[in-house]
Amino acid sequence: MDIEFIALIFFIGLISSFTSGMLGIGGSIINYPLLLYVPTLLGITSFTAHEVTGINTVQVFFSTITAVLAYRKGGYLNQSLILSMGISILIGSFIGGYGSKLLNEGQIHLVYAILATIAAIMMFVPKKGLNDIPVDKVTFHVPLAIISALIVGIASGVIGAAGAFLLVPVMLVVLKIPTRITIATSLAITFISSIGSTTAKVITGQVLLFPAIILVIASMIASPLGASFGKKVNPKILQVILSILIIATSAKIWLDVLS
Repeated sequence: MDIEFIALIFFIGLISSFTSGMLGIGGSIINYPLLLYVPTLLGITSFTAHEVTGINTVQVFFSTITAVLAYRKGGYLNQSLILSMGISILIGSFIGGYGSKLLNEGQIHLVYAILATIAAIMMFVPKKGLNDIPVDKVTFHVPLAIISALIVGIASGVIGAAGAFLLVPVMLVVLKIPTRITIATSLAITFISSIGSTTAKVITGQVLLFPAIILVIASMIASPLGASFGKKVNPKILQVILSILIIATSAKIWLDVLS
């Protein structure tokens, strides 16, 4: 592999990991289109959808754990949520990751486009007063949390995303969790999810080790920086940024699916 390949993958990793730490989304929503289109556009290399999802799972595993460590002292990690959603999303992500081997590239693109569209719509649902809830007063519907995490895990395991970009709007809109708690806690749940999807992707031979390692190194650098930056930004601004990212990436994938 030449220096251009290494530099490009590393740069993509820096961008996605910083955003991951800032918004609590694991990075795959950005990694997926960047890895799929940018290397090909620049004539450096070309990845298949299966290779991209495999690389993503490894990157998400490391970017989320470093971001969680950055958030652990802020008091925003809700242990009840992590326990309730973590187990079911772990099971779901393994099922989705293993089953993705049976899908072709077009079907994987379609799953991504549908998930991103749902997430984009949910981000625009009104959330009045949500961020006024004190950290120690947060409550949620446990069965609903478990079921939603299982569904998110299965769907996201297919695209190697570990579910964060869909998990965040689900926690905000369905479970009514304040933004900062959602961002920090979703990272912990996503880390658990990535264990299942990464294991499944490795077992089914969908992981390219070298580019995955490059992304991991970038993640270790950029993800904690993003998490630290995210603590200082207004929650409403974080929601707007996340919405724009989801809409832009889903629009691009839909164009490809329909064409």
